[in-house]
Amino acid sequence: MKKILIVEDDQSIANLQRDYLELSGYTVKIVNSGTAALQALQQEEFDLILLDIMLPDIDGFEVLRNVRERDDIPVLLVSARAEEIYKINGLGLGADDYITKPFSSGELVARVSAHLKKFERMKERFGKGAEGTKLQVRGLEVHKDARRVFVNGNEVMLAQKEFDLLLFLLQNANRVFGKEELFERIWGLDSLGDASTVTVHIARIREKIEETPSKPQYIGTVWGSGYRFII
Repeated sequence: MKKILIVEDDQSIANLQRDYLELSGYTVKIVNSGTAALQALQQEEFDLILLDIMLPDIDGFEVLRNVRERDDIPVLLVSARAEEIYKINGLGLGADDYITKPFSSGELVARVSAHLKKFERMKERFGKGAEGTKLQVRGLEVHKDARRVFVNGNEVMLAQKEFDLLLFLLQNANRVFGKEELFERIWGLDSLGDASTVTVHIARIREKIEETPSKPQYIGTVWGSGYRFII
């Protein structure tokens, strides 16, 4: 039985969310602040988090940052704020979805179920047991050990850093990374150059693996935040 953490300071909304989810077979725990959420995550394991943004102590964005430092479980932001900037910030920090209040019970349960299923598929495909084998998403195959890449059965040649960048994004699929962070991860803090190098390499990778580079199906741009590999 999947266990869900609800982080919501409005107790009536939290109770409704809990009722919807428990009727669908999930186990649910409710906390009413960001501090309590971080404490609960240290003490227990959860399969998914429903996280309100506006909390009485530390906000949901800060909770999300803390979660993403140590865990990849699905996090669904819930907020009455419908402005695009809130959605961009949340998705850029690694949220898997953004649900705007008010929402129906059916929508909530459907989104929770969909993200749990997607996470299970990702674990099976990119789990520890598959680290020495190929990683495959649609027509793209990346052979980690052999450092070879195939698109629809045809091998494409990537430079060393292009391969490293593609592999890193693939192994962290659906998470958004800024150019600065990607530069640090792939080139290292002591490397010469700047984050614009990432933009150039992303463009080169797209030219080699995307059918239509201007409309990428693998490496997407999250405007104002960075890049993510699309599952």
